[in-house]
Amino acid sequence: MKNVLTIAGSDSCGGAGIQADLKTFGAHGVYGMSVITSVTAQNTLGVFDAQDIRADIIGKQIDAIFQDIKVDAVKIGMVSNIESINIINEKMKLYKPANLVIDPVMISKSGFSLLKEESKAILIKKLIPLADVLTPNIPEAEAIIEEAYKEKIEIKNLEDMIYAAKRIKELGAKSVLVKGGHLKDRAVDVFYNGEEVECYEKQRVKTKNTHGTGCTLSSSIASNLALDNNKPDSIRLAKEYVTEAIEYSLNIGHGVGPTNHFYRLYKRAGLNYE
Repeated sequence: MKNVLTIAGSDSCGGAGIQADLKTFGAHGVYGMSVITSVTAQNTLGVFDAQDIRADIIGKQIDAIFQDIKVDAVKIGMVSNIESINIINEKMKLYKPANLVIDPVMISKSGFSLLKEESKAILIKKLIPLADVLTPNIPEAEAIIEEAYKEKIEIKNLEDMIYAAKRIKELGAKSVLVKGGHLKDRAVDVFYNGEEVECYEKQRVKTKNTHGTGCTLSSSIASNLALDNNKPDSIRLAKEYVTEAIEYSLNIGHGVGPTNHFYRLYKRAGLNYE
């Protein structure tokens, strides 16, 4: 069995973060492991507070995994402060994991800042160059470009997304996937590896229940890379998985519900997934 590690924050309602990542790993048939960077108080209505884990504890969690278990892929999600970013950078350079997927989580859907303002430049300098695949959504792509280049842009269409992917690629990531979930008319993602642009488009699903979609997509990509798929195929398979998880999303809570990570397994087992 392939082993995949997530380094991210915890979501108390289970729809995003570490919990979403581990569910996604399980749905792909890989063994999931976790390093928790922050504990959040959140539900479907929003994020209300967060407490970061000490950087030395983050480092010791990473050591504990790599010194004992073969790691076939790593997904990095929420890392909110400079100390956490620095220790993760140090450990990734030390252990040199294959298939490093980074989801540069910055702001929750409810508007809660998950990355401290002073940490943006350090994330761009220390983590982005390590990424085999970087997966910013549109607001994150805009923020990265503004911070790195002091260039304020507004991504409104496919052409803007292609431009953003190319600009972000220049910051050192091996490849960039700009996610288009924030576009009004299309559900299209743009992949750029320095040579070719590839677009992945699916029919947009009409639902409010999209909590954790970014976490789920990046952890699905990491799972597929661990299973020896190439990057384009891993992204295509992840896009299909997330689209189906959104289509059969769960009406849990009073706000933005989670995607259905185990829909395929529930269906195969003949269980009621609703």
